[in-house]
Amino acid sequence: MTDKLVEVRNLVKYFPIKGGIFLRTLGFVHAVDSISFHIKRGEAFGLVGESGCGKTTVGRCILRLIEPTSGEIYFDGLNVVQLNDAEMRKLRYKMQMVFQNPYASLNPSARVHAIVGEPLLINRIAKGEDLDKKVLELLFKVGLSEDHLNRFPHEFSGGQRQRIGIARALALNPEFIVLDEPTSMLDVSVQAQMLNLLKDLQKELQLTYLFISHNLSVIEHMSNRIAVMYIGKIVEIAEAREIFLEQLHPYTQALFSTVPILDPDMKRDRIILGGEVPNPANPPSGCRFHPRCSLRIPKCKEIEPKLADIGNEHLVACHLL
Repeated sequence: MTDKLVEVRNLVKYFPIKGGIFLRTLGFVHAVDSISFHIKRGEAFGLVGESGCGKTTVGRCILRLIEPTSGEIYFDGLNVVQLNDAEMRKLRYKMQMVFQNPYASLNPSARVHAIVGEPLLINRIAKGEDLDKKVLELLFKVGLSEDHLNRFPHEFSGGQRQRIGIARALALNPEFIVLDEPTSMLDVSVQAQMLNLLKDLQKELQLTYLFISHNLSVIEHMSNRIAVMYIGKIVEIAEAREIFLEQLHPYTQALFSTVPILDPDMKRDRIILGGEVPNPANPPSGCRFHPRCSLRIPKCKEIEPKLADIGNEHLVACHLL
């Protein structure tokens, strides 16, 4: 048994741009452009970057909620991309997702019992009294009670709705869960409760997480290792503690310079990036960050840097290193 539960190799996802009377393909949005990484069994792997950089697309491709354009995705040694529908249906027991928006991800016309119990019914795992028992156990596990069973989603707060979404994701006893910004739509006062719940569940159920977020404070609290994305590319991967102490890629440095410091006596130099974020339908040549990088050299414009290990499993894609 390998310690790598998920391994992504050269993953590419392009979305076609349609136009004209006959809706011809005029170009492609380079949402994810040849990225590679792995997630160790039992860890929380953080994926961070600005909105639109391709984080959610990566998570959905791993679960094959959307089909990748090319590349390989391995789950426990099995190439997910090559599986047919029947084989993929069996694998979905082990791979689940908690969506970003709890107001949109729950069926507004279904009661909580039906929402959480649906995976168990569809997969013929439980029915009748056994189903009632399992649904109630799942609600207890995420901090809800029996009183919530017959309510509709509109009767709950955002935090409670997200707990329902987590209960649904846990119904089939998965090994791996993609958490797509699970706290971004919640009040700050509720976010800490949700993060603590996710950490407790990970420890109790021995779960592996892909934790997607643009909130660096949340990523620091949740992740063992962190990958930083910029316009469809991963620019840096390192242990969470190491990357928060020392960022090596210029984009990572700029991104982490925005993290607030609680100590009023400490100061951090904020790095202000110039220029506009490039259009992912027409990404720059060479390093994608070079138009906004104050440290760029001529090589950056011409040659795309490869993600290279500079020691201690700290990977950086930068010609300066």
